[in-house]
Amino acid sequence: MKESKQRQYDIAYLRMATEWGKLSYCKRKQVGALIVKDKMIISDGYNGTPSGFENICEDEEGLTKWYVLHAEANAILKVASSTQSCKGATLYITLSPCKECSKLIHQAGITRLVYSRGYKDDSGIKFLEKAGVSIMHIPEEAL
Repeated sequence: MKESKQRQYDIAYLRMATEWGKLSYCKRKQVGALIVKDKMIISDGYNGTPSGFENICEDEEGLTKWYVLHAEANAILKVASSTQSCKGATLYITLSPCKECSKLIHQAGITRLVYSRGYKDDSGIKFLEKAGVSIMHIPEEAL
């Protein structure tokens, strides 16, 4: 059976988000995100330190520094500084969002989320479901 065109796009965008995540300097997890609206990529992001900080995401114990920005937050912030809007967009992300980022996703007007790996805490996904965001999980093996 042939996959739907939307699923083909979803897989392609998730593959691109995976490649984007490889640009991250973080050692523990490399996460990539793309925001797509009207069949156009309007933003991208990966997890990392804020502008002007050294590109070291982990402390001496190997734990992620508290100020590291998540991939989806970076992508949403990029849109905020442009003329674009996330309203009605789809977020493609390699790791499902934490609860803090899920609030940003909802508030930014993103209406669809496609992810490949589940974060250890699924409260972000549950919040987005409650907020009416359409959520699709495409496992890494399918990419």
